[in-house]
Amino acid sequence: MASLDKVLNWIDSTRNQSIEKMAKIIRQPSVSATGEGVEECARILCDMLAEVGLDARIMPTAGLPAVYAERIVPGTPTVIFYGHYDVQPVGALELWDTPPFEPTIKDGRMYGRGTGDNKGQLLTHIIAVDAFIKNHGELPCSVKFLLDGEEESGSVNLAALVEENKELFNANLCYFSDGPIHYSGRPQVLFGCRGIIDVEIVLEENMRDCHSGHYGALIPNPAWRMAHLLNTMRSPDGKVLVKGFYDKVRPVTPAEEEVLKAIPFDVEDYFEGVRHPGTGPKWDPVDAMKAHMFQPTMTIAGLASGHTGEGMRTIVPYKAICKIDMRLVADQDPDEIFSLVEKHVKEHLPEAKVFRHGRMYPSRTGLELPISKAITGAVARAWDVDPIVVPLSGASGPEYVFTKILKIPTISVPYANPDESNHGPNENFDLDLFIQGIKTTAHAIDVIANHNW
Repeated sequence: MASLDKVLNWIDSTRNQSIEKMAKIIRQPSVSATGEGVEECARILCDMLAEVGLDARIMPTAGLPAVYAERIVPGTPTVIFYGHYDVQPVGALELWDTPPFEPTIKDGRMYGRGTGDNKGQLLTHIIAVDAFIKNHGELPCSVKFLLDGEEESGSVNLAALVEENKELFNANLCYFSDGPIHYSGRPQVLFGCRGIIDVEIVLEENMRDCHSGHYGALIPNPAWRMAHLLNTMRSPDGKVLVKGFYDKVRPVTPAEEEVLKAIPFDVEDYFEGVRHPGTGPKWDPVDAMKAHMFQPTMTIAGLASGHTGEGMRTIVPYKAICKIDMRLVADQDPDEIFSLVEKHVKEHLPEAKVFRHGRMYPSRTGLELPISKAITGAVARAWDVDPIVVPLSGASGPEYVFTKILKIPTISVPYANPDESNHGPNENFDLDLFIQGIKTTAHAIDVIANHNW
């Protein structure tokens, strides 16, 4: 522990330099939706990793580049740190109090696009690595970095990059930090996420919108036909009716059942601002968490047909479109689910066309693994409080690239404040949490190095 104390003290003493490093990468735009500044940001990070003492390089993909770096210490276990350096578009500038790419510090926070999501958080790992090298001349374990330039656009080329370079990216564990700590102020450790498949159903019946008085009784109405189709796909209580949809859903384990009971969940607080929460005010918190994490869903994300502006147009619309996203759980395969939906549509509305858009596989790392318990213990020591153990996030991300392709445990420990406003205006990162994140990563590195692999 003495050697770790030295590292932790150094992290405190270099606080200002660490904050300036974050400001440096926030100043550089890196919007994957448009490509603005992405390659320039990759070069900055590559240089930053090289300055720390890692062998760093930019890795091209079919889209935007990734950044890879490594420092191998022979005979030691390897952790790969994942992160993404691309950011969301800034949106309406008038909603920002300060320019999004001019990092501004006020009230103990740095404001700017990418502070919390994810430049500031990935930087915590780089600085933690630097802390060990600066204070001990070497790392206690081998480290690799894979920094994604397309996460905010679905990480569409990450899987192919990892598949083609399995040996290069191989490690004992993937560790990353994205998202906020728990709203209670306690840290949380997450062990997976749901997958997703996005589907668009298009039904084009007529050559044009038609007068409803002249044609309403004589031609098919695509809006009604789409509505009838959707009625066959999901019941009023939320059950998906597509045959085979639930066939491969992995059951909840006893260990996962147990930790659900310890996750704070305030129903009233969670649904603040939601007019009609479908769960209702008396939903049992454990049941709510189980549905949120372990139940696949089918959501209508967009539905359009005919005239939807002000006033009326008395027409039979020529076209109907429905956009659906399905959140998937282990061991559902997004390609198989798409095929099941496509088959269902062909059976019930054969004239409709079904298109596949983005997809991600679900990911799940076992809570009972020794390394899972070891990382949870490291976070507890770093924060001096037991973290909230979350079996998996209800959202989706590219974790499957590590659990499915590299077949390694993957654990997320978020560092940002709950009100980081990621994806929104005035995104920010509490600077005390930023420094605490660096220390937490240092504790994780120490545990990984001394773990009995």
